[in-house]
Amino acid sequence: MNTMAAASPTTAPAAEKAGRKSLLGRKVGMTQVFDADGTAVPVTVIEAGPCPILTVRTPGRDGYSAVQVGFLDKPRRLASRSVRGQVARLDSRRSKRLAEGGAEPVPKADCEPKRFVREFRGAYEGAAVGQVLTVELFEGVPAVDVTGTTKGRGTAGVMKRHGFKGQRASHGVKKVHRHQGGTSMNTSPARVFKGKRMAGRYGNERSTMRNLRLVRIDKDHNLLLVRGAVPGPDGSFVVVRQTNKIKKVGGPAAPAGKKKAGAK
Repeated sequence: MNTMAAASPTTAPAAEKAGRKSLLGRKVGMTQVFDADGTAVPVTVIEAGPCPILTVRTPGRDGYSAVQVGFLDKPRRLASRSVRGQVARLDSRRSKRLAEGGAEPVPKADCEPKRFVREFRGAYEGAAVGQVLTVELFEGVPAVDVTGTTKGRGTAGVMKRHGFKGQRASHGVKKVHRHQGGTSMNTSPARVFKGKRMAGRYGNERSTMRNLRLVRIDKDHNLLLVRGAVPGPDGSFVVVRQTNKIKKVGGPAAPAGKKKAGAK
């Protein structure tokens, strides 16, 4: 009589990765500041926070760990009841039924509805609903990643969108100087491969500038000054996160007895 093999013991779930320090904000514009040695540094000014924590996700209730934060108050007349119910406790028949059943109410931030809301995955120790995050969170952080939406430029040709050089301006080339040209297809495969660079919508896409040096923090005005450009027009919403990019400097030294090919 064949017997089934014993089931393997269940393994404990792996600990979730710690979340990166993150804030929501909006792009103010660009300027320049000077280092101690007088070097001019081009910087982008970002108004970051204050950002209240609206929700704390837990593995027991939600199946994963995360925090949900908001930025910039929205007038209540523009917020639907469901949006207002995410930040404040509203009386409803459902809430009364849950209370009668002994269900524990979900904590609320008791703040105004927010225009810009995002959720950050990861385990955040000490995070609590209603806690307000400010630019002081980035004290000691050397570099950040900034995510935004690029400027929308509408439909553009290949020269503007992809930097093509265009057709020749020689004899016989007539009225096609800014055209794309051939797409390198023939009877086989008789189609254009997906991803071929062509004319189309330019911009209005999610973009992340990574590993931007954090030059200065202005606690009084909730400002972050990061070196370099940030995607999007002035006034657009951005997400600022502590960078996880590690820049390697140099590499392992070659063994002393091993020489490169062709070396004498």
